[in-house]
Amino acid sequence: MKTADTTAERRLPVVAGQFYTANPQQLRAEVEALLQRGTKRTAPTLLAMSPHAGYMYSGNTAGYTFGSCNLSNTIYLLGPNHTGRGAPVSVWSGGDWETPLGVVPVNIEARNKLLAAGSLFEADTLAHANEHSLEVLLPFIQVANPEATIVPISIATHNQETLALIGAILGGALKHDSDSSIVVSSDMSHYISAEAAKKLDTLALSYVQTVDPQGLLNAVAHNNISMCGVLPMTVGLIACEAVGATRADILEYTSSGAVTGDLSQVVGYAGVIIDRP
Repeated sequence: MKTADTTAERRLPVVAGQFYTANPQQLRAEVEALLQRGTKRTAPTLLAMSPHAGYMYSGNTAGYTFGSCNLSNTIYLLGPNHTGRGAPVSVWSGGDWETPLGVVPVNIEARNKLLAAGSLFEADTLAHANEHSLEVLLPFIQVANPEATIVPISIATHNQETLALIGAILGGALKHDSDSSIVVSSDMSHYISAEAAKKLDTLALSYVQTVDPQGLLNAVAHNNISMCGVLPMTVGLIACEAVGATRADILEYTSSGAVTGDLSQVVGYAGVIIDRP
């Protein structure tokens, strides 16, 4: 496995001190405590989905999810593009990623195989430069599996043919390397009542549970569900389907209202794991 060229520019944290503490000792202690919510599964994790809000809001669910994971050493990190910048399917082309806990190596070999698999994957750093969705999950990955290497991918395209093709290519990568996992970064419904969010998110998660990517995409579109990571999750489910997965476990569903007490305007959070068949 080749990790990133040390001459390439590293991706420095952009939301440390906002979404999570920038103090390394405090961050490690907080993440370790949150991971205690989960019990590590014996089966290798094929896919995990975790929320990416500030730790005070979604940290419990992220901790439960990553504490339950049995993550591989090569992790394809799939996230949404909140900034609208960069390539529609952007594969990070720079150096390693840093958090207050240290450096997370980019797996150059796995990355280059994706880029060689077709022009749909574009080498790009712009989509990742100010995007928080993947960065927020890295401290959990660093503590849960210190040996992890990453391939960060930002997905913004709504083209279903493109989603199907990149999902199939990722599925091939997962099949080829049994020591690989996908981690999807996604929150669920945004800024509606807790009751409405739970109803809509339960519908979306029913398709996740049965590993039905088209069902998820259709349900989100037809019901105006504001799940920000639906595109990367659709790709992740297509990849898992290609490997033979048929079921996901919904570990937890909650919302920001559980923390703030305001149930009129919430963001929904879910933790999901798909075991490798």
